[in-house]
Amino acid sequence: MSVPGNAGFVTVAGRQLEYAWHGGARARPPVVMLHEGLGSVSMWRDFPARLSEASGRQVLVYSRYGHGRSAPLETPRTPQYLHEEALVALPELLDRLDVACPVLFGHSDGASIALIHAATVGRPVAGVIALAPHVKVEDLSIASIRKARESYLSGDTRKRLARHHESVDGLFWGWNDIWLADAFRSWNIEALLPQIACPILAIQGLDDEYGTLEQIESIARSVPRTRLLALTGCRHSPHRDQPAAVLHATAEFMGSLG
Repeated sequence: MSVPGNAGFVTVAGRQLEYAWHGGARARPPVVMLHEGLGSVSMWRDFPARLSEASGRQVLVYSRYGHGRSAPLETPRTPQYLHEEALVALPELLDRLDVACPVLFGHSDGASIALIHAATVGRPVAGVIALAPHVKVEDLSIASIRKARESYLSGDTRKRLARHHESVDGLFWGWNDIWLADAFRSWNIEALLPQIACPILAIQGLDDEYGTLEQIESIARSVPRTRLLALTGCRHSPHRDQPAAVLHATAEFMGSLG
């Protein structure tokens, strides 16, 4: 296991990715956090440390290719970019940082990556915590992503993101362009969900501007060991809008894993 509190860079698929550990040495497998489509190590803010304290586990965070201080995107994303992260990048990262049987904690795109990984890679996963996951593309998602594009061009979104990403334009257009591409409209991972063997905690904000309750309800229909949590007064980022509720539910869920 990497030294607690360690932070730096690791080479995955020939690219440098930034990472950081939170919490002291623990006997139990760690939590690996997978950020949203515009996220990074720094955009988690103090939540990883709070999650480590609440769960009693080490927490690993990292910035995917094209995010934060990791290597910038060099080619456009494809409709399979979430599968590529789940099937290629994440397994290699876990091997290089000596992580076995983790609890995967994913938000938005990161939750989709966690679900794909748990369903298809064949490696042990202790559990999945999915915040505002995408298992299919909804009209609501596309409408909000179009609004995000307008805000990036004329609002303050670029300025806010630039504080967290070294290649902010490459990051934003890499995410926005593929989600608005016609080829991505048919993206759907519902057929993979019955293959997930580990327990799942799926959390959705009732005011989420990027997805409806159908996203987590479809998980529950396919994976019997799924707990659902719908939060009022909560949009697309439950860990920011309702951090206490998320920490409580997450700690309780992980406690049930043994």
